[in-house]
Amino acid sequence: MFRLGVNIDHVATLRQARRTVYPSLVEAAALCEKAGAHGITIHLREDRRHIQDADVYALRKSLKTRMNLEMANNPDVVAVALTVKPDEVCMVPERREELTTEGGLDVAGQRDELAPVVASLRREGISVSMFIDPETHQVEAAAAVGAPYIELHTGAYANHTRSERELELGRLIAAAQRAHELGLKVNAGHGLSLDNIGPILALPHLDTLNIGHSIVCRALFVGLEQSVREMLEKLGKKS
Repeated sequence: MFRLGVNIDHVATLRQARRTVYPSLVEAAALCEKAGAHGITIHLREDRRHIQDADVYALRKSLKTRMNLEMANNPDVVAVALTVKPDEVCMVPERREELTTEGGLDVAGQRDELAPVVASLRREGISVSMFIDPETHQVEAAAAVGAPYIELHTGAYANHTRSERELELGRLIAAAQRAHELGLKVNAGHGLSLDNIGPILALPHLDTLNIGHSIVCRALFVGLEQSVREMLEKLGKKS
């Protein structure tokens, strides 16, 4: 059975648009959990454009399910993770000018920098995932740095149509299969919605899907609980 992690970054984006104290991330997370979400994902970016340090601490205290903290390999953010001790950390690439995470982390090119960070996180009992493009050498590099999980970047799949999407799906399937051969667990996410997620459910060995933007957007019309329930139903998990 697939698990759903709901990314609530864009609830914080709405709050930060006017630097108010609402909408409450704690309340948003509670509604997602009430609807049946298996975990909550947040991205503490270097520029703190949406999630703030205080959000991380508050959510760690309030969550009933798992906290998945997305972050770049930045010493300041790594220090927060080591203090808060989320259930999971997903290492992602980060550029200041991007609107959202664009592409996967180059684990193969940063093995020496990433390996000690992965080790320090795991010593604190934190599970670690590498957010990567569906490329065999990146999967192998993730295993080499000691990460027990990968999260396959599905953005290219989501942005393509027809034959190009089929090719991208094939790459995702091959990467998931290689990860399983290496003993890694497989997550996936980015750009997924009710309209395009169907074929992604064919990925072998898939554990968790982390989805945020489309769920928060859908919530504008049906409410957050209902939006999460609709996605869970799409995954075959009745809430």
